[in-house]
Formats: sequence, C-alpha cells, structure tokens
Amino acid sequence: MPEARVVRHWDIHCYSLQMEQSPAIDRKPGPNAQSGERHGSHFLFLTLAALGVVYGDIGTNPLFALRECFFGSHPFPPTPANVLGILSLIFWALLAVISCKYLLFIMNADNKGEGGILALLALLVPREEASRRKRRVLLWLGLFGAALLYGDGVITPAISILSAVEGLKVATPALERYVVPCTILIIILLFFLQKRGTGRIGMLFGPVMIVWFASIATLGIYGIVRAPQVLAAVNPAHAAYFFQNNRLSGFFVLGAVFLSVAGGEALYAGMGHFGRGPIRLAWFSLVFPALLLNYFGQGALIMSDPKEASQPFYHLAPPWALYPLIFLATIATIIASQAIISGAFSLARQAIQLGVSPPMRVIQTSPEEMGQIYMPAINWLLMVATVMVVAGFGSSSNLAAAYGVAVATAMLIDTILVFLVARERWKWNIPIAVVVVGLLLVMDISFFGANILKFAYGGWFPIVAAVVVFTLMATWRRGRDLLNRELRKITEPLEEFLHWIAAEPPLRLPGTAVFMIRRLSGTPPMLVHHIKHHKVLHEQVVLLTVVTEPVPRIPAEERLEVEKLDQGFFRVIVHYGFMQIPNVPVALRECEPFGLSIDIDTATYYTGRETVMPTEERFGMALWREKLFSFMARNAQRATAYYHIPPGQVVEIGIIVEI
Repeated sequence: MPEARVVRHWDIHCYSLQMEQSPAIDRKPGPNAQSGERHGSHFLFLTLAALGVVYGDIGTNPLFALRECFFGSHPFPPTPANVLGILSLIFWALLAVISCKYLLFIMNADNKGEGGILALLALLVPREEASRRKRRVLLWLGLFGAALLYGDGVITPAISILSAVEGLKVATPALERYVVPCTILIIILLFFLQKRGTGRIGMLFGPVMIVWFASIATLGIYGIVRAPQVLAAVNPAHAAYFFQNNRLSGFFVLGAVFLSVAGGEALYAGMGHFGRGPIRLAWFSLVFPALLLNYFGQGALIMSDPKEASQPFYHLAPPWALYPLIFLATIATIIASQAIISGAFSLARQAIQLGVSPPMRVIQTSPEEMGQIYMPAINWLLMVATVMVVAGFGSSSNLAAAYGVAVATAMLIDTILVFLVARERWKWNIPIAVVVVGLLLVMDISFFGANILKFAYGGWFPIVAAVVVFTLMATWRRGRDLLNRELRKITEPLEEFLHWIAAEPPLRLPGTAVFMIRRLSGTPPMLVHHIKHHKVLHEQVVLLTVVTEPVPRIPAEERLEVEKLDQGFFRVIVHYGFMQIPNVPVALRECEPFGLSIDIDTATYYTGRETVMPTEERFGMALWREKLFSFMARNAQRATAYYHIPPGQVVEIGIIVEI
C-alpha cells in the first residue's frame, strides 16, 4: 500500500448561519414500552392517538387489496370458490402477520421502548472485535431494510391517495381524467404543510380514523347481509382448496393478498410513541374487526355480483353515500400518508445519529413532543419522487406491485433480525427459535416470492430506490471511516501536547474555548494548528465529543462525562440516544455540578470541516464513490446548526484530506 499522504490547507473564518432554533432536547419524555405504566384516561388517549398514526396505513388497504386479487396484474375469475379462498387467505394473513408476528412476537423486541428496523438492529450489533464481520453483515442487512422504507415513504402516499381519488370515476366516469391531477395537487399540498408540524391537526387523526373504521365496518355488514355464506371463509380449508384448484398459478395471488397486511412495520415502529398496550388494544378492539367486516363485505358483494370486482370497496356504498365516502377515504389516506412521512423523518434522524447519513437540518415542530420533527431535505425529495410516481404509474393498480415488493422485503428482514434477537438477547434455545421463526419465515418467504414475481410490473421501483439509498448510506459510512483513518495519522497524543503547553506556555485569553471533536483520544489537528500559528489559548479549553449510543434515549442524569485535565483542559463526552437531537449549549450548561463552569454567552466554539479530495492512489473506495462522498460532505449540514451552537460564536477551521 502506498504511504498515506494528507494534504493540509488551513483556513480560518467566522461565519453566521440562518437557522430555526429548536427548543431544548429534554422535553416531555416519550412513553416506554410498558403499558402497565399507563392508566385510565391516559391509556385511552394513547390508544386513540395510535389509531391516527400507526393504523392509517393498514387501515386504508381495503381500498385496493381485494380488488387487486380479481382485477390486478394476475387476476382470478371472481367465482364463489375463489372468493372464499382469497378471503380465507386475507383472514389468516391478518391473524398470522399482524396479530401474531408483530403484535404478540416482534413487539417484545424493543430497544428501551423503541421499535422499528433500526432499533431492532441496534439490539444486535455487537461491540466485540471478534464479531466485526458479523457486525458488518447485520449492519448492511438492517440498512437495506431501512432503505426499503424510504421507498415505502414514496409509494404509500401515492397509492393510498390515488386509490381514494379514483372513487371519482366510480361516481362519475367523466371525472376519470381528473383523478391523477387531483391526486398530485393533494400530494403537493400535503408536503407543503409538513413545515407547520402535525401537532394541531394530529389531534384530529384519531377521531377521524374512528369514523373511518366505523364506516368501513358498517359497509362491510351491509355487504355481508347480501351473501352471509361468505363468513365460511374463516375456515382455512377454503384457502387450501384454492391452492389445490389453482395449483402454481394460485401462488401469484399471494402478492395481492399481501397488500392487506402492508403497514405492519408501522405498528412496530410506532411502539416508542404509544407503547405495546394501546397499539394492541386499538387493533383487537376496532381495527381488526373493522377490516375483516369490510373485506368480507366486499367478498359478499363480488359473490352476489361478479361485475363489481373492479371497485368492490366503493360499490359497497349506496349511491347517496358515495361522495361522502370518497371524501372520508381521501382524508383517511392523507392521514395514512402523514404517518408514513413522519416516519421517514424519524428514520432519517436515526440514520444521522447512527452515522450512516450526512447531517441534515432537523426542525422541532412541537415544544412538547420530541417525535414531531420536520426535515426539509427529506420532505422535498419525497414530494418530488411521489409526484413522479403518481404521474408515471397513473393508477393504484399499476402501483400495487411496487407497493408489495417494498414492504414484503422489509418484513422478511424483520423476521431474520428478530430470530437473532431471540437467540442472542432472549437466549432461546435453537429448536424453539427455529420452529417459531421458521413458521414466520415460511410465510414471509411466500409473500416475498409472490411479490418479487411482479418485478417487471412495477416491483423494480422500490428495489432500485432502496439500492440508491443504501449506496448513499454505505458510501457515507465508509467515507467517514476512511476520513477518520487519515486524520488519525496526523493526530498526536494529548499527553504530549499538554507537556508541550506546560514547557512553552502560550498567552492565555480569558474565557472558554470549546473544540468539537469526533475522536475520544489524541489532540484534534485544528487545536494544534490554532496554538502553533496564533500562540494564544483560552484560559479554559473544553474538548467536547458527542457520542450517539445504540439506544433510543439517554436520561439526563447519564448524559455527561467530565474529566479534568492539566493546563486548564477538560474532556467532556455527551451521550445521546439515536432518537434525540443533540444540543451542545444545553449540555455544557449542565456541566457545572461536575466542576466545569462555562459562560455560554461568551464561549467560543471551534469546529473542523474537512474537504475531501478523491484519489486513485489509495485502497479505499472506487473513485466514483469517493467523488460521491466528497459531494455529500460538501453539502452536509454544518456542525453549528446540527448541534444547535450559536453561529455568531463559532470559528471553523478547514482541512483538505486525500482518501
């Protein structure tokens, strides 16, 4: 390997940034996973809120799920036997995937109350040196699952709102040409409203979804009355007969059946905000019965009149209720889309905290709830992608294949990761873990296989989107590793630097200098440069490192480590969870009980900014990836904004590094 070279060019300048101030990081603490801690009205309030946030996605699937079985890319004739067989598959899929897999099994794998694929990943990544390869494999697997959820953040608003607005052509066929333009307009308005936050309108989500579930349940009963024999579909024998009669071709219908359970990941991801208890209560008391009644009502309608298979959801409604139902469905799909968009913001913040994404602007939209954030870059990227998807695919049927592939792959990764949790964290023996998770894997692999067969029909989109996002995350992480490797080569031991300061004391200025550093050892190069060229040093120098731990939140009493060094130096380590937003001034203010008193208003913050120079002379990444990393680094949010440092008190020191 050629000898490493670091080309250094130092430039010092003060700068000012325009940024929206976020309140202090420690606000009202989010609820943990123990539902027993919630009592009475508070528990019911969380249940109501969960209806509006985590059940919007799966709750609007009746708009298109059953229709795709008889009118999708692989349609089946709407015979009574097929209707009973497909309804039986939907019933058992909801019971097995949502009720058993997610609500009763995977929700037990919480990371201090938080759920979601990155929280699950954080439970598994070992720190032992001997497990480095395993750690890398798990990391890439989890990151690809997270990347798929970004594709879901594009597809869900597109297919949900589009399927709701398509009710217009059912009510008045002449309005069909306005379906796509109206959908695009609603999507644009939805994304433009994100910067205002969801606190106020979010209070209405739960009640609206209660109306929605009550309405679809009522419509379902109205349909079941026409053909009550449809209730026989609860017998799994009808699902078996369906596969027996259709053989291999029956496998294709699983891709459409899977649409009825899409959204299960949202239940797990929302656990940190609402807890297991409220989410389970909402499902078993309202959502599950309402979905079953509606699916069975649609099936009864198709059995009584097979021509209704093209839009069975809207044809359930009497003519006078059609336009109110279209309006309610549109509101419900907007709520479902809002939950997915908020989830994308939360996922992006976790990715930043875990070091797989460049820093981006995070705006807190609520002074009470930490989970309510807005990320402009993610918002506009999602908006453009969603509008392009709606315009490109043109109908919810065309989007159904893309929707299923994204969610099926993410759910399969969830199952693989939870198997490892059962073995390593819960200490299950191998036979029990293999039997329990093996049953889930058979189901997940079947759904995944059926969906991947629709790759050419639109399933390519989420895979391509996930590969792009995964490449960006993997490139950022690898680039940071290479950059840190080069910086370590020019970092001298802190003890030697302090001895040098003692031997040749520089002029000491009153006040405090805070040097923001990433590494926990060595002297930051920007400090060495500063003292050698300016021959001055503040009376009090703080070497501050922010560490993101693989847990959702770090309590305030466990956040700080303060070590007093020689020559007026202090080392401060501030710990945050991956669901928290760092705020350096607040952390420094809390150092006084540790013997470190800082005047926050007069402190000077020193930050480093590396300019990356791609080169083919090293064994790092491919040149195109190095150029990509360099581009991402140049456009990443500056440390001052990310750590909420007052911009007028910052001195930035630049360095050019070859990788």
